[in-house]
Amino acid sequence: MRSMVFALSLLTAGSVGFVAQRTTAAPPLNDATIIAIFDAANTYDIEASQLALQKSKNADVRALATQFMNDHKAVRQQGRDLAKQLKVTPTPPKANPLAPAHIAAMKALRGKSGAAFDQAYAANEVAFHQQVLDAVSSTLLPAIQNAQLKAFIEKVGPAFQGHLEAAKQLQKKLGTT
Repeated sequence: MRSMVFALSLLTAGSVGFVAQRTTAAPPLNDATIIAIFDAANTYDIEASQLALQKSKNADVRALATQFMNDHKAVRQQGRDLAKQLKVTPTPPKANPLAPAHIAAMKALRGKSGAAFDQAYAANEVAFHQQVLDAVSSTLLPAIQNAQLKAFIEKVGPAFQGHLEAAKQLQKKLGTT
């Protein structure tokens, strides 16, 4: 499951912007850029989960944040290890579409507390994981050239779907669906 989360985290809340940018004047994706996007997305979801652990007192929110943080850390490391094995240096895109969305999401989350934070965190996790799944299937997976990288991303897909479902279940528990 943990190895399945790498691609999952890959595109946090900014993947929609990435897909939109990709269809305009963005340069073609290559494996080095895709690996960098995956790494950043994992990092972004780790940061959101760490914030949830700092701010939330809700046991369900804290449990999900802990799981997501641990899963994304593991998958991020697996991605870094694969990059080393493949001798690929992750190369972030010049205009990282993930960064502005992540900054905005974190700012919004930091401005909330109590139940409002818990609900916003759950909503962010649902949106993030759905966007990642969409971006992986429509944009990133078709652009991957290396068979090992492609197999890795395909392997992590079901775990990302599992994260999406877990975040939706948390929303239901919080009464926000």
